[in-house]
Amino acid sequence: MHKIITLPLVAILVMATLSAHADNISSLDDSHHINRLPANKQAETQLVVDLGWDSKYVSEGRDNLDGGGITWGTIAVQHGNLNIYATGGRADSQDYSEWNFGLEYTMSLADTVEVSLGYQRLEFYGDERCSDNELFASLAYQAQTWLIPSLSYTYSTEAGGYFIEASIHSPWQLSQGLTVTPYITQAFDFQYVTEEHQGVNHFQFGVEAEFLISERLALSGHFSHTLAQQDIKLEARAEGNEASLDQTYAGIHLTWNF
Repeated sequence: MHKIITLPLVAILVMATLSAHADNISSLDDSHHINRLPANKQAETQLVVDLGWDSKYVSEGRDNLDGGGITWGTIAVQHGNLNIYATGGRADSQDYSEWNFGLEYTMSLADTVEVSLGYQRLEFYGDERCSDNELFASLAYQAQTWLIPSLSYTYSTEAGGYFIEASIHSPWQLSQGLTVTPYITQAFDFQYVTEEHQGVNHFQFGVEAEFLISERLALSGHFSHTLAQQDIKLEARAEGNEASLDQTYAGIHLTWNF
């Protein structure tokens, strides 16, 4: 059985945490880890609790479930530039659940450049029991508040391969408390998902929106679409899969910041 890899918290989780501060590089979303807390320069401890639901469990351009969506719950603690988190997910239409535990350290190389390094442990429960360890890193550049390119890298010890995503986000604060962020992502697989095929994996685009209900409570959502590329198409052809390989999905999250 091919294991399901990576977190999907995806696109949303802690973008909702203070991401109204669109000029902070840390508010970028990421499909592999959930540490999107802005840098805490006062070295105070913050607690974030997030509850969310996605209409599909999509990661690496693939729907990991036979059908239905997935509910997520996350607790993240930040002290200074260090984030520690635990995420649990449970499918709503089949017997599948997972846990993710990780930590990440973020540092600023310059006023416009931010780097993050981290590790996470993944535990999967379903028809088969699986686990994985991942090392990840990300680089974001912000010379303009409305155009933020970023690059993320994830290495799987179980697969012995890595996954790369190059993204561009464009945050726009439309009104007090409301931020809308269209984005595009190009992804590459190098023995991370499939051992036989390497190279371009999928192209993804969508829009994310966040509304600050109060200083400590935020409601966010996303609508995303993926276009299957070589790695996904070759994998599907080898498995005799003639179904549509593109994915359209959406999600909603409610986030508390303490």
